[in-house]
Amino acid sequence: MKMLIKNAKVLTMTGEPIEKQEIGIENDRIAFVGNAPDGYEADVVFEGEGHLAMPGLVNAHTHSSMSLLRNYADDLPFWEWLTEKVWPIEEKMGPDEIYWGTMLSNAEMIKSGITAYADMYFYSAETAKASVEAGLRCSIAQGLIGSSAKDKEKLDVTRQLFQDWHMTGDELITVMAGPHAPYTCDDAFLTKVIELCSELNIPIHTHLSESEKEVKDSLEKHGRSPIQHMHHLGMFNHHTLAAHCVHLLDEDFDILRENKVHVVHNPSSNLKLGNGISPVSRLLSSGVRVSIGTDGSSSNNNLNMFEEIHLTALLAKGSTHDPAVVPAYQALEMATKNGAEALNLGTEIGMIQPGMKADIILVDLEQPHLYPHYQLDASLVYSAQASDVRTVIINGKIVMEKGELKTIDLEKTYHEIRRITKMLVD
Repeated sequence: MKMLIKNAKVLTMTGEPIEKQEIGIENDRIAFVGNAPDGYEADVVFEGEGHLAMPGLVNAHTHSSMSLLRNYADDLPFWEWLTEKVWPIEEKMGPDEIYWGTMLSNAEMIKSGITAYADMYFYSAETAKASVEAGLRCSIAQGLIGSSAKDKEKLDVTRQLFQDWHMTGDELITVMAGPHAPYTCDDAFLTKVIELCSELNIPIHTHLSESEKEVKDSLEKHGRSPIQHMHHLGMFNHHTLAAHCVHLLDEDFDILRENKVHVVHNPSSNLKLGNGISPVSRLLSSGVRVSIGTDGSSSNNNLNMFEEIHLTALLAKGSTHDPAVVPAYQALEMATKNGAEALNLGTEIGMIQPGMKADIILVDLEQPHLYPHYQLDASLVYSAQASDVRTVIINGKIVMEKGELKTIDLEKTYHEIRRITKMLVD
């Protein structure tokens, strides 16, 4: 299958200026950017006039099936929200619930221009199944909580997940290990998880230093911050995706940089749960790799990466009283290139250049809130809405065209969600 996007302005995220170019796609990869070779005949041609083509957005941290809990437990303190509301209702969820919760989230993510995401939850095989059916790129991690008492059974789930799903679905699915957090996993169990990562050669997806209480408890228990403690245990010897990192000690910045930890900023979730504002500008100036995620729909309450990009830039400026920090292009890097690197896919996605996977979105520029077209990178960060995304191509396949989903039956999905949520709250 050959495709051609013509007459669109193109943001490659390679440092090149935004200009009108053609993009050729052959099978699952980008064949060329610029002018089509003489005699190039495409099976599908997209007229890009009035649109901007850019790499698909990467949601570097979420719990997709928590869409089932959207607007269920709001305006509560973090620990009350987590332990008294979220964990009890999650006990009622099985594979069917996870599959349909994921499918609902997949529809929302595709419609908002997300082409890849990192997920941590349970029954992760169902998340993988739904993602392959939707055509959405996903790095799955089975959430691991507990002590070493039942470590073999829990680690075997991740081992089986890797055997069954890693690099499947035309390579849409990759697998990480998912120790939930230091406060839900004891040291012996975390050590076993780290050993499993060495065995399978897979990355780690975890939560670190999300709340003040977490950091305070770690200092009292270990004499170290959560980040210092994970470094002490050897977690950062592996590619690590660390969500949140809101409350950091001075030493933490050096550890994160030196160990090439990928920090995922989740601005809406951090604000809504009252956990504070991650020191993103200091992380970036310290040389730490920072990407962006939505977190789950129970603490956000949507999967709108354009909203997260917008907040990332504004919060950095407001918290430092410096309007020049995290400029528009850097915020877009965090949501594309940096996110791809966080998912350990930096050589495959996150930029539009020949040889990379064809994960591309078309944004409609013919909107009142996007006129005039002075600086389009700024338009994307400060003005664009998720609904401006019109066409989504993932792995060289069309999953949405002119706003119409091609791989997901929304009416059936809504029907199943109504059935499931009635069961969960009865």
